[in-house]
Amino acid sequence: MVVTDVDVAVSPEHQALVETVHRFADEAMRPVGAELDRLPDPADVVAPSSPLWRIFDRHRQLGIGRLEVDESTMEPRERAALQAAMNEELGWGDGGLAVSLAVSNFHVIFAQLSGRPELVERFAAPDSTEIGCWAVTEPDHGSDTLAFTEESFRDPAIKANCLAIPDGDHYVIRGQKSSWVSNGTIATIGTVFCTIDGDEGFSGGGVCIVPLDLPGVSRGKPLDKLGQRALNQGEIFFDEVRVPAEFMVIGKDAYGVAIEMVLALANAYMGMTFVGVARAAYELALAYAKERVQGGVPIIRHQSVRSRLFRMFTQVEAARALARQVALMGALAPPPVQYSIASKTYCTNTAFEVASAAVQIFGGNGLSREYPIEKLLRDARAAMIEDGCNEMLGIVGGAKL
Repeated sequence: MVVTDVDVAVSPEHQALVETVHRFADEAMRPVGAELDRLPDPADVVAPSSPLWRIFDRHRQLGIGRLEVDESTMEPRERAALQAAMNEELGWGDGGLAVSLAVSNFHVIFAQLSGRPELVERFAAPDSTEIGCWAVTEPDHGSDTLAFTEESFRDPAIKANCLAIPDGDHYVIRGQKSSWVSNGTIATIGTVFCTIDGDEGFSGGGVCIVPLDLPGVSRGKPLDKLGQRALNQGEIFFDEVRVPAEFMVIGKDAYGVAIEMVLALANAYMGMTFVGVARAAYELALAYAKERVQGGVPIIRHQSVRSRLFRMFTQVEAARALARQVALMGALAPPPVQYSIASKTYCTNTAFEVASAAVQIFGGNGLSREYPIEKLLRDARAAMIEDGCNEMLGIVGGAKL
């Protein structure tokens, strides 16, 4: 376990928590992630008999999502460092499952932000078994829905696929969210980013917490995709769905700020998590290089392999340093969005580059599904597009400089 051997950011008394998460990642997430990845039909990933549900149950029991420690005994930066280390371990276990587990609590953030006791009690109870999703992407709109720095974000001529229309003490939601909604076909609560009225472009949006058992809600099929196959994704349809007005927790006046906050939090999380994926690829390549014999010696004795491994090691450590720094910047409030975007784009690119280098070290075996490294390559590749594709995020981050 590379991270805890040299992890100076986490205090000794909290190291046990990181090791608990590592065991969960090693003993539960990795084998289940590999099993789910091999299923040819993505519907089987979320079938009632799927081992996916054991992961959700165990994650809940361990309290990882809520970080069940007494906040009064932990100063904010220490807590942020601990959370970063734990998120890295979850990514090391399985990147797709880590994203699914994280987004399952997405609605909790907005219920708490609302400051409304009835919403906190309804949607953020500590013993809740609800599964959340972040419903932002649409059939005709992807990362542009998050590009709050760009003129297109405020263009009323660009029409959304999902609208919320005020109707007395309710909103009526109509339209569709696309097949890329994480946890889309299994979520019980949706955090729906929708355009209100539809006359101000994406800037005139709102964030609504929507129980997905309401009349008029339906789902598409689970998406069949290249990587992160353990992460359920799928469409959500809204056919005149009536939602109490108080469930619209963010309105037009604060929507741009909400988008910036979400990008700051989500991108910081992605950076921490995909450091774990990069580390997993590096560790597998290092172990393989010590065992695989070519030319009469373990291949780590060959200078080209040793040099490639050292570059991978350097990349992982650099990515971790950036992800941890951004985590510490966000100890008291969301970090500046440009820093979070830097972390997400750099760490996901690093995960892909390190996984690709690891495949090269494995040689032909790296292309075989008998070995775990090709899965890490596919999972890392998906991360360069999700939560805002890296190119669009770079445009937003650049506008904030």
